[in-house]
Amino acid sequence: MEKATEKNVKKASKFSKEQYLAWYESMLLMRRFEERTGQLYTMQKIKGFCHLYIGQEAIVAGTVSATRKSDKHITAYRDHAHPIGLGMHPKYVMAEMYAKITGCSKGKGGSMHIFSKEHNFIGGHGIVGGQVPLGAGIAFSEKYLGTENVCVCSMGDGAVRQGALHEAFNMAMTWKLPVIFLIENNHYAMGTSVERTSNVHDLWKLGLAYDMPSKPVDGMSVEAVHEAIEEAANRARRGDGPTLLEIKTYRYRGHSMSDAQTYRTKNEVEEYRKQDPIEKVIQVLKTNKWIDDAGIEAMEAKVKAIVVESEKFAEESPFPEPEELYRDVYVQKDYPYITE
Repeated sequence: MEKATEKNVKKASKFSKEQYLAWYESMLLMRRFEERTGQLYTMQKIKGFCHLYIGQEAIVAGTVSATRKSDKHITAYRDHAHPIGLGMHPKYVMAEMYAKITGCSKGKGGSMHIFSKEHNFIGGHGIVGGQVPLGAGIAFSEKYLGTENVCVCSMGDGAVRQGALHEAFNMAMTWKLPVIFLIENNHYAMGTSVERTSNVHDLWKLGLAYDMPSKPVDGMSVEAVHEAIEEAANRARRGDGPTLLEIKTYRYRGHSMSDAQTYRTKNEVEEYRKQDPIEKVIQVLKTNKWIDDAGIEAMEAKVKAIVVESEKFAEESPFPEPEELYRDVYVQKDYPYITE
């Protein structure tokens, strides 16, 4: 794989200094947060399932910069980075993984069920592919209400094997729903390569059966992600319907913390690390003299302090009281068939 060269960097720097600094800080925070999460998991501070996003940060960063704050986002269980990229303080994500009452889901969801109404993050969902029809439903709601909002519905390459995806694609195109279907293709689903699970290796082509605008995107380039999402969002806001983007990325860590990763070699991982999205952004910043080594050290220190604060907050927060089991089971509304 070709490393980012100075020539490539200068071509890519049509975005502003402020945008690159924002991308750098956002992706670095996701990376350092997830690295510490992995360490805390091995220390048994975090229990249950845990899926890290290390290597895929450009997808969230580019998606957030290309969408509006009022847009909705939904994904699967690899969901720590999404709310952080959308602006949620990481301490609420960490507290949730610690099963503390101060967590964003009150300690009831854990790693796979992060939510934030404030930041329009409609969750991490633990059922493979379960979020795909939900994403179409959210988009239907936005269209029905007459907003200009879009829904970004993210999924892994393994989720495209679910039948509900095809039903959602069909309805989304038939009703011209404002949804962006985003495949985060990190090549291996749980541990089986795309090539071993389907005759169709270019997953973006699945949208063509529904005449849905579809294309592949370099997921190791935050600029490429931003441009593809922006184009798809503009199409949805015009009322022209959904888009399918296969964003080709790579996770440096296993599917989950229990993954022995016997299906790939260390050399393969190192080859993809040469295309690290954070390093690419740093190269742009350095080439344009927008940051120096002191600036990089300062950013690292800033991000480290946030991660340390998040861990301290989670450690010191209380667990939910037993009565919390009975709260939020039903939505309390002034409907005649719901009584207090």
